[in-house]
Amino acid sequence: MIKSLFTAATGMGAMQENINVISNNLANVSTNGFKRSRAEFQDLLYQTLRMPGTETPQGTQIPTGIQIGMGSKLAAVSKNFQQGDFQQTNNELDLAIQGKGFFQILQPDGTTAYTRTGTFKLDNAGQMVTADGEPMATPITIPQDALSISISNTGAVSVLRPGTVTPSVVGQVELANFVNPAGLISMGRGLYKETDASGTPAVGNAGTSELGLLQQGSIETSNVNVVEELTNMILAQRAYEMNSKAITTSDEMMQTANNTKR
Repeated sequence: MIKSLFTAATGMGAMQENINVISNNLANVSTNGFKRSRAEFQDLLYQTLRMPGTETPQGTQIPTGIQIGMGSKLAAVSKNFQQGDFQQTNNELDLAIQGKGFFQILQPDGTTAYTRTGTFKLDNAGQMVTADGEPMATPITIPQDALSISISNTGAVSVLRPGTVTPSVVGQVELANFVNPAGLISMGRGLYKETDASGTPAVGNAGTSELGLLQQGSIETSNVNVVEELTNMILAQRAYEMNSKAITTSDEMMQTANNTKR
C-alpha cells in the first residue's frame, strides 16, 4: 500500500505539469505567431515479480508475468507548428507566412533567432525591426521619403519614391526552415533558437525550397484551440482527482490494517 501512495503521487505531479502547459497555451491565445505546446508522458520502471514464460513445478509455462508499475513521468513538451489563422491588418509592415518557414531576427549578441511573428516596425534609421527593436538578419532599410511599401509574396521589398512611377527594390525578406522545427528551443517573445535536434536552417526566398509565401498586410494569430485546451484541462483535472483518490484509498486501507489488532 505504501507503493501505491508514491505511484499515485507521480500521477498527480504529471497532471500538474500538464495543467502548467495548458495554462501557458491559454495565456497566449491572443499572442501573434504563438504555437501551442503539448505535454507527453511515459510510464516509469516496473517491479517484476514473475517473468513471463516462467516454468511451474508441474512443468507448464506461465504465459503472462507479474509486473507492478511505478507511475508516470513527463517525457516531453512538444511544440505544434500547425499554421494559425490569418488576421488582416492592412499594415504595410505586417507579414504572415503561408506555409513553412521562419523570419530571421538578429540578436544583440550576433546570433540569429527565428520567429513566425511578422509584426514589423521601422526604427529611427528606417530599418525593419521587431517590436523589441531587433532587425532582420538580412537588414532591410526603407528610405525616409518612401511614399508606399510593397512586399511581394516572394519577399521582395519595393518602395515608391517621389518623382517616380516605378517602385524600386530595396531589400529581400529571406526565410529559414528546419528539418525538425519541434527541436527548436523557445526563448520567449515569440523567438526560437536552433539546436542539434532541430538541425541547421535552410535559408532561401519565400516560395522556394518548400518555404511558404508571404502575405503583406496580415498577421498569423495563435494556433491555440480554446475548446480543445479546455477539454484537456478537464481531463487533466479529473486525472489529478483520481490519483488523489488513490492516495486517500491507500491511506484508508493502511488505517484499517493498523486498527486490526484492536
